Parts: sequence; C-alpha cells; structure tokens
Amino acid sequence: MIGKIIALSELNVKILLNSSKEVKIGDILFSSENNAFFEIAEIEGNIAIGIPFYRVTGLKRGIILSKLDTGLNIQYSDEILGKVFNSYGDLLDGQKFKKETKRTVYIDNPDLSDVNTEGEILWTGIKIIDFFAPLEKGFKMGLLGGAGVGKTVLIKELINNVYTNFGSNAVFVGIGERSREGKELYDEMKEANLLDKMTMIFGQMGENPTSRSKAIYGGLTLTEYLRDEKKQDVLLFIDNMYRYVQAKSEISTELKQMPVENGYPTTMVSDISVIEERINSNSNGTITSFQAIYVPADDMNDEAVQAIISHMDGQIVLDRKIAEKNLYPAVNVFKTRSKLIDVEKIGEKHYNLVEEVIKYLTRHEELEEIIAVLGIEELSIEDKNIFFRSRKLRNYFTQPMHVAEDYTNIKGEVVDIKDVLFDVESILEGKYDDVDESEFAYIGRYHGKEHND
Repeated sequence: MIGKIIALSELNVKILLNSSKEVKIGDILFSSENNAFFEIAEIEGNIAIGIPFYRVTGLKRGIILSKLDTGLNIQYSDEILGKVFNSYGDLLDGQKFKKETKRTVYIDNPDLSDVNTEGEILWTGIKIIDFFAPLEKGFKMGLLGGAGVGKTVLIKELINNVYTNFGSNAVFVGIGERSREGKELYDEMKEANLLDKMTMIFGQMGENPTSRSKAIYGGLTLTEYLRDEKKQDVLLFIDNMYRYVQAKSEISTELKQMPVENGYPTTMVSDISVIEERINSNSNGTITSFQAIYVPADDMNDEAVQAIISHMDGQIVLDRKIAEKNLYPAVNVFKTRSKLIDVEKIGEKHYNLVEEVIKYLTRHEELEEIIAVLGIEELSIEDKNIFFRSRKLRNYFTQPMHVAEDYTNIKGEVVDIKDVLFDVESILEGKYDDVDESEFAYIGRYHGKEHND
C-alpha cells in the first residue's frame, strides 16, 4: 500500500501518501480492486495528484493504491510490426506477444553529438510536394489545414508511396483523431499488405486527455526501436500534433495551473520541444516525420500552431478555398515551403522552375481580379498566355491518389520528379498552349506528343 484516494474528479485524483519519499512524478499507482491506473503529476508534502488513465467511473474515496514496479512502458522488439497499441502500450488488435520485452516511453533527449543532420532527398511521387516542398531523410514536415481539407488522406498516400519506393518501416501515431479514421487506416493498410511493415498507436478522440497526450511517447519509443535496434530509416506519421497540445491544455486546466492566452498551458513550448527533440536522426538511421497540424479556425497565427511550426524543416499548407475548387491535394503553394528549395540542394533547373511557377500563379491571381471587372479580351497576349498556362499548371498539380481509388475510380499514380520538371517546363514554354486545361486535371505525368518524343 502506497496511499489511498481522498478526492477525485473526472481528470484527476487526490491521493494521501504514506510517505512522499516512496513516490516520484511519473510513477504509476494502481488499484487492483478496480483495475484503475494513475500517473503521478504533482506531489506536495504527503498529497499527490494522479492523472487517471481511463474514466473514473466506479472509483470512490478510500480506495487503496499500490505502486507499479515499472513506469509507463511499451514493447521494444521486432514484434511491434503489424501491431496496434493504445497509449499505454497495450495491444488493441487482439494479438499477443511471444515474448514481452518492454522499455520506458520516457527517455532523455539525445546529445547534440548524436544527432545527424545529413540525409538524401526523399521523393514521395506526389507532384505538388516534390516540386514545391521536397524533403530529405530526417526532415520534419508539417501538414497544416483546418478540418476536412485532406490532411489524413495525404498522410495515407505518403505511407503508401514512400514504403513502395523505399521499403522503410513506418510508425503511425493517432492523437485525438476519430476512431473511425483509425479503423479505416488499419483496414486500408491490411488490404494493401502494408500492415506488417508498420506499427500503429492510438489515443483516440473519445478517450480522456491523458490517453491522448501519452500516445506520442509510445509512438516515439516504437520509432526509436526501428532506428536504433533495426538500424533503419524510419517514417513517423503523427496525426495530429495540435491535439497533443489540446490534451495537455485540458490536463493543465484540471490541475488549476495558470494558462497563457487562448487557454494554452505555460509549459506548451517546452512540452512541444521535448517531443520534437526526440524526433532526430543519428548514426543508426533517420527518422523522417510527417506531422499533421490542425489549424483552429484556420488561424495560422495561433500560438500552438506557431510553436509546432518552429520545429519544422518545411510545411505543406492545405487550403479550404482550393479544396472548394475540387483541386486535390488542396495545397496552397504560396504558404508551402521547404528548406530544400535551394539551388545547391535541388539544382538550378528545379529551383528556377519553382520561382517561375510562383510568379505565374501570383500573376494569375491578379489577372483573375482584372478579368472579373474588364473581361479577358482586355488582356495583352502575354497576360493571356500567363493566365491560361497558370490554369494548366494548377490542374497539373492535382493528382489521383492510391488511397482514394475507391471514391474517385481513378487509378492512383506515383510521378517521377524528372517527369514533373519536364511537364512544368513544357507548360511554361507554351508547348501545350493548344491543349485544353481539363486534360491536365487528375493525371500522373502528361502523355503528350512532346513528352513521348
């Protein structure tokens, strides 16, 4: 016996300890009578505050608590592949481990000397990403957007394409997303025979904030196993980092800690930093992460969004206005960026084409306003060319997705960057001026006469 419950609410339990020396923050106490678990969050004298793992239904004052020998831990072996975990390291898919080999989910962040920042370019086969926001192994790429603009679909396509191209194992961490989406992802990965190449961990939307906040730590531990023990280049998909901050905010509020503006906890920046500093590459292998970031009320200046973005090597911004035009992936190329857009890293041709396309699309927006007032007949020949070529480019950067084949009835395609550069250059040079813009929508590469030549 370590102590007993003296007060409880939905998100915290007050515990009277026999001795404060026997317990430290992060320890797990449990009631064998109710199969309830609590992680110690605060200790003041002989009073501790525990955060419940699950709902507190059925608990009452006076229940005796014992201390778990180990803290929060998760399986750390080859058996993680093909498995689905909850936030606390328990299996959700009914499978069993042949041998349990576990490790704590909390470790110190790596030393600076252990971090490796050199990596090769990682082409995804998705035209709009490879052209405007290319990434390399070890990158952290943020996928930003409001609700319903296609973040999760894009993540699924990235899992499919990158594994197909590179054979890298993947870890998927679901934080505060719908249970239905998690089940769909599981079924789709199983159908595509990718399930045994990845591992998944979920802290779902309907669960309490403790579960939602802990999923990321288990996911990082699974990722570190593949990197450090299997010596792999690992893909880490997090959906959704904002929900992690949201869960921490709920816990902070329940503990009556003073929030900053918008209700975020004062520890928000350090909480995010602890997570992001573990997502690093070393001499054993790389961790390339794609982190979906929900943007509340489409406000890119939100404090939590900005705190997460500050750790990214690039960002892909999904825009509702583009989605409304039925252009998917609905990427806003003006807000999308990558540290790889550099002449020395991607080459002069690619760099110059990106610059030219951005100029064309910027001018296209200006011309749309002019046309709305004066009509297209008032444009010069040069502006007409820019206008129509820009519309072709806008359509060209749509793409049929493998994971959306059941909904679109269009076969998904992976497109080589060389084909993308050729097609974009040809459109800009006017080689396809006599081709209707609709021919460029939802295709892979353009199979025109010039291309075949």
